[in-house]
Amino acid sequence: MSYELSITRLIDAPIDAVWRAWTEDTGAWFCPRPWTADFVTQELHAGGRSEIVMRGPNGEENRLEGVYLEVVRHRRIVSTDAFTAGWRPAGPFMVRIDDFAEDGGKTRYTATARHWTQEARDNHAAMGFEPGWNAATDQLEAIAKSLANP
Repeated sequence: MSYELSITRLIDAPIDAVWRAWTEDTGAWFCPRPWTADFVTQELHAGGRSEIVMRGPNGEENRLEGVYLEVVRHRRIVSTDAFTAGWRPAGPFMVRIDDFAEDGGKTRYTATARHWTQEARDNHAAMGFEPGWNAATDQLEAIAKSLANP
């Protein structure tokens, strides 16, 4: 059984611009404003480390650590918090899958969160998965458009 949440969007920018926005300016779009994300470590290759600090407008701070499982340029980025650096098991929340596909000069972007349990999936949905990930994707699209049309 799969406990997924997912959004799919057609981004009005070529795949190279969307890929660059995702990989080169991740902190600028990763959290819906007014939250911010600081990518302390972003080793974009299979087995590479990810360390993110998300900060809220009232001083909230959420630290996330994980690893990249798969990175295929212009196609897919898969990461998880089920492991930390050195493949140390951690309390897993999800596997994140970001897929990119060329679609008539635009980019079909799908972001999926796969959870270990129905409860984790439902909690993520209740936290605002759909509006939050859509807002972040709006920010991703704005950056990709600016890269495509400097």
